[in-house]
Amino acid sequence: MTVRADPATVALRGDSAQKDAKPAVFDVLTCEATWPAGVRQARVADREVPAPANKIQRIVIIADTGCRMKASENAFQPCNDPVKWPFAKVAQSAAALKPDLVLHIGDIHYRESPCPQGNTGCADSLWGYGYDAWHADFFKPAGPLLAAAPWVFVRGNHESCFRAGQGWFRFFDTQVWREQRSCNDPNLDADADYSMPYAVPIAVDAQLIVFDSSKTNGKPFATTDSAYGKYLQQTKRVAELTKQKTNSFFMSHHPLLAVAPVKKQHQFKPGGNEGLQSVFGALYPQRLFPDGVTVAMHGHVHLFESISFKSDHPLSLVMGNSGSANEGLVPEVLPPGAQLYPGTEVEDYAARSDYGFATLDRLDATAGGGWMLTEYTVDGQAVIQCRIVGAKSRCQKL
Repeated sequence: MTVRADPATVALRGDSAQKDAKPAVFDVLTCEATWPAGVRQARVADREVPAPANKIQRIVIIADTGCRMKASENAFQPCNDPVKWPFAKVAQSAAALKPDLVLHIGDIHYRESPCPQGNTGCADSLWGYGYDAWHADFFKPAGPLLAAAPWVFVRGNHESCFRAGQGWFRFFDTQVWREQRSCNDPNLDADADYSMPYAVPIAVDAQLIVFDSSKTNGKPFATTDSAYGKYLQQTKRVAELTKQKTNSFFMSHHPLLAVAPVKKQHQFKPGGNEGLQSVFGALYPQRLFPDGVTVAMHGHVHLFESISFKSDHPLSLVMGNSGSANEGLVPEVLPPGAQLYPGTEVEDYAARSDYGFATLDRLDATAGGGWMLTEYTVDGQAVIQCRIVGAKSRCQKL
């Protein structure tokens, strides 16, 4: 292996998301190696590293896994309670299903502020942007799942530069680590906060397209905004990548088509990210996505959703319920005529507001092919199944 990043204590940036931020201490050596083609076994010291499968049959999908500790919102999840922060159990249950690949669709790190004195739910929890908080929030609880299969990571807003971006570039980003793209210097964020999409083949006819949406806005971008130009370039690259396979599974942390959580079960409001919509809509006013995108997968909204359309839009999946504090409820049934974006017409809809994770299983081509999406409880009990063919799905509760 070669050194990716040396141990370091990174000075406080000065623009951190939380006023109580502290210097980030990375007291570990980060190393990397390219997996040689054809190699079936590898070991780092005494630890076996799972090899990429010759054929991807089962994919585990998680997102929004960390324990929320955020002073600016007075939000302190009980990190010491495995029921109220269940990511460790999610990882254990998901690993037991023996996946060939694991997808994490963003927001890995949530421990940004110290637990308030007297709060027993998160007492003594590690916090900050250094390795100790990364280890507590991700590497330790994810252990069984990290040992089960290779992973693909999508960058979320929690991994943007003014939050946990330094750890993102040390541990997860696919490009060579460079000081210019390290998030250490706020003056270089205009480059470090954006990454070009790339593709991961998962079948002869299917691929994942990984999209960095970490710095998108909740409101439409002005065309004069530099971020608009960055995302326009990224979107054009997505269109180029879709030409490689018949079916492209687009992955961004922020959803473009979703139902937002509300306080009461039967209320409804669209939850698509307006910043991304303003960019994608400029290139694809009707569909929002290039034709080759058949499925769009996201996190960010802390729940499970599968939304299939009568209109010409890709299937939209939201799977942000794997550990971070839930934010509300979603309707079990959408009201008649509900629109998630102008021109959309929902045909099939399933949602769940409790914690869990999902799998995506490749179906036998002799039986019609496609994929089976299954939503599980924290304990690994299947509760929803959705048959996916192309851009359409049909879901049923189990």
